[in-house]
Amino acid sequence: MAKPPETTRKSPQEQRPSRWGLHRLPTSLHGRKPLSMAAASCALVLLGGGIAAASTIPFGQQQVGSQNENGEQISSNQVIKPIGDRLMTPFGKIMGSTLSPNGRYLVGTSADRSVDLQVFDLTTYKPVAAAGTLAAASFATAAGNAGYANMAYQHITDGSVGQDGPVFSPDGKFLYEPVATGIVRYPFNPDGSLGTGTTISIPNAGDKQALTAGMAFSPDGSTLYAAVNGQNAVVAIDPVAGTIKQTFSTGIAPRQLKFVGTKLYVSNEGGRRALPGEPTMDSYGTQVPADPKLGTSTTGTLSVIDTANATAAVSSIDVQLHPTAMYLDGSTLYVANTNSDTVSVVDTASNKVMQTIGTQPWASSQVGYEPTGITMQGDHLLISLGRANAVAVYKVNKQDPKDPASYIGLLPTDYYPGNVTAVKGQIVVTNIRGIDALGPEQSISEGPGTTAATGHGTHSTTASLTKFTLPGDDRIQQYTDTVFQQNGWDGSAVKQATEGQADHGAAVAVPKRIGEPSAIKHVFLIVKENRTYDQVYGDMKQGNGDASLAQFGAKVTPNQHALASQFGLYDNTYDIGTNSAEGHNWMMQGDDPAYTETSAGEYKRSYDTENDVLGHQRSGFLWTAIQDAGKTARNYGEFDSTEGKPAGATWQQYYCAATSTMAGGDPAQLFTPALQMHAGSSIPSLSAITDPNAAPFDTSVPDIYRYETWKQDFEKNGPKNFQMTWLSSDHTGGTADPRAQVADNDLAVGKIVDEISHSQYWKDSAIFIAEDDSQNGTDHVDGHRAPVQVISPYAAHGKTVSTFYSQINMVRTIQQILGAQPLNQKVAAATPMFDAFTNKADLTPFNAVPNQIPLTEGVKTAPACGPDTLGQTGPGAAAVNDDAAKAVAVPAPMKETAEQWGNWSEQQHLTGNGAKEDSANPNLFNRWTWYQTHNWKSPYPGDDKIYGPNDVPDIPAGSTNHEDG
Repeated sequence: MAKPPETTRKSPQEQRPSRWGLHRLPTSLHGRKPLSMAAASCALVLLGGGIAAASTIPFGQQQVGSQNENGEQISSNQVIKPIGDRLMTPFGKIMGSTLSPNGRYLVGTSADRSVDLQVFDLTTYKPVAAAGTLAAASFATAAGNAGYANMAYQHITDGSVGQDGPVFSPDGKFLYEPVATGIVRYPFNPDGSLGTGTTISIPNAGDKQALTAGMAFSPDGSTLYAAVNGQNAVVAIDPVAGTIKQTFSTGIAPRQLKFVGTKLYVSNEGGRRALPGEPTMDSYGTQVPADPKLGTSTTGTLSVIDTANATAAVSSIDVQLHPTAMYLDGSTLYVANTNSDTVSVVDTASNKVMQTIGTQPWASSQVGYEPTGITMQGDHLLISLGRANAVAVYKVNKQDPKDPASYIGLLPTDYYPGNVTAVKGQIVVTNIRGIDALGPEQSISEGPGTTAATGHGTHSTTASLTKFTLPGDDRIQQYTDTVFQQNGWDGSAVKQATEGQADHGAAVAVPKRIGEPSAIKHVFLIVKENRTYDQVYGDMKQGNGDASLAQFGAKVTPNQHALASQFGLYDNTYDIGTNSAEGHNWMMQGDDPAYTETSAGEYKRSYDTENDVLGHQRSGFLWTAIQDAGKTARNYGEFDSTEGKPAGATWQQYYCAATSTMAGGDPAQLFTPALQMHAGSSIPSLSAITDPNAAPFDTSVPDIYRYETWKQDFEKNGPKNFQMTWLSSDHTGGTADPRAQVADNDLAVGKIVDEISHSQYWKDSAIFIAEDDSQNGTDHVDGHRAPVQVISPYAAHGKTVSTFYSQINMVRTIQQILGAQPLNQKVAAATPMFDAFTNKADLTPFNAVPNQIPLTEGVKTAPACGPDTLGQTGPGAAAVNDDAAKAVAVPAPMKETAEQWGNWSEQQHLTGNGAKEDSANPNLFNRWTWYQTHNWKSPYPGDDKIYGPNDVPDIPAGSTNHEDG
């Protein structure tokens, strides 16, 4: 394994702690004087970004998984070292959780490891049972490897997970789990094991599933009420017979339920229904009141149902954006407004909001802390702040809830606390991501002639519980300093440049202050798909790579290798998301908002949130922030939700049009009625800047076509201050075989850089290239480590940059260059990529390198213009064509199986209008890729034969869910 020339690193195994079981975490602090903080404000109305300062805390060369005195580095630019005792689980993210009536068991719905329910005994502090679609033998192996060999397991076939946590019957004998089409009722045994579940179906409303969310029993226990999130309703159910007794209409996307006497309160994450003529955007078929520029919803409500009077109208209480979790203390209801970063305090006697508690502990940013759970111990109110990895603690006057809450401080948790609860004198926090993707290693196979690459992957997701006794107020104030350190919230935040500084300061590549002049006037962002660092650059000896994992090395990606050699190699930069649903959010919002983060086990309401208004933070997007700074923007496919592709258009036609144009043919052929796109976005502000000819995600459109359409606009109209392009062929799964698609992507990248660097705009340009996520590869350091490029006359030419960076740092750098305000607290706390730049320009252009893999390799029907011969003629061309033909040959005994996979692939939304990245279950997608690239002659690693799509072990027949992808 190659190591960087100037440093020696410990292996990830040496850096990382023991992964599973109970860990008692140190509670020592580091002697630093606590930072002074303003008390939580009340009655806040926070509907804008308003960030005017930013931290520039430098990172070193620490890697994800490495330890220092402050804790363990995770991919989201944070360090974790929680208070109390940690209990790890290797069975995926815990999405929603509940306590048994006797307080002994905590049960959580979970996702990403084919395990859908996990049961923890809080007395012994161990996991004791689970249920999932994973085969029983596979679960037993995984549980044994984690040290939990005696866990009870219930194999199920419905792998969907509802929009919130499960609920117990009042006597604790039954557990009710929300699923996509209703509820599953499990007998719950005294030892925590689950009996065989029975399904309570909630019928579709048209094509809209129930997407069941929170549930609550009536005070007398006779009726189960369930939030039907996908249908904007609550249903009353006979919990034994499983019949629906009544349906109530609510606001949009109901999440949780709380009874106060016979009044049922419902938190509506999407707010109220739209009024006539009001601006709206869609979420799962409902038009939601929305801001057309920022792309966010504009209302949040509670519905109030009088269950004692079936004919009474459902009333409504206005709160703030994305009300989710609720906690009842006597007659006072606390409501987490997750997208407003506040908590509403509601008097249930008058149904009035008495005060609004701000949960923005860092003065430099008001956006992005994401309160997700609420509990109370004595007169202390505890609120989990998901994106801050912390629990905020307030003192409240229980005698007078109108008296403003008094902010005490913060307590550190593990990665993304989703719920917090007080039980038997202790506080238990359910952490959705635990200690990041440090679960079992993954094997992924991609290119012809490769062996399976085994290493860390983004789907090696973990979760954790942390349990502690609430410290005294003085101690909580001390822990606040720890949380500030772990988030990079520095007290010496750099202020925005003054007018004089902005006018008279010398221009540099990346200014130290927002608003100071930059020598860079044009920023290009290229977003690609799904690769790890090792998968592409593992064979580059100047970086910290593992060549055995380089499935798309120099032969497949010659342009990216040449770019890294010329402009700098980045071997310690990380994507944050597990998959594309999260990855594009991180790139466009500098965050994956809680709507996606906390419902990611379900993915039926939406996967990518390009066209779902509820997936957008209230401060807007990268392009809106740049426009607010007085700069211009242009989009070529990124975050677009509509393609407008002509019916019948094929990959072969787009390939021929692109290659003909590249050879000097008439560019008009790119835009004939048979091929021309009509792309756009459901976000009006994005649609307004989108080139309609630019294709969004669609694996039946080659990236060289995307390059050519981009080139025509670039040469005709020139660049804006900011432009973003989606190149998606390296996702694979399209018409050509995987390495041909990655080579197509690589060639498009090289040609775009070639075009810019030979233009008049090169002298003041910077090009950033990133994957949306790194889920479809493995890496020897961490599955989130990704291939990143920074290309500019001002780039750190010829260097290996090993500074810790993530996508958040890239977003911050783009905003810093263009004078835009950071989108949220994550971006505000991020260090710009100063080490990627110098202030002395090297204007040497880049010359694109010809592809070394035929772009038509694996294409079953040859394009009319002929197969790609890499520019060769004569015997060389014949050899290339022979190689391509061999790549698609299917042995006669496997033709029926190959046809089954072909039919399966056509149902995966990988091509055409409505194409969705990561739409296929990755356990199936990876096998299909392996079979194609190994000519249907070799079983997938670990399998004993080549399976059909409905026969793969551990996968329910016909599954296409996103649970593992």
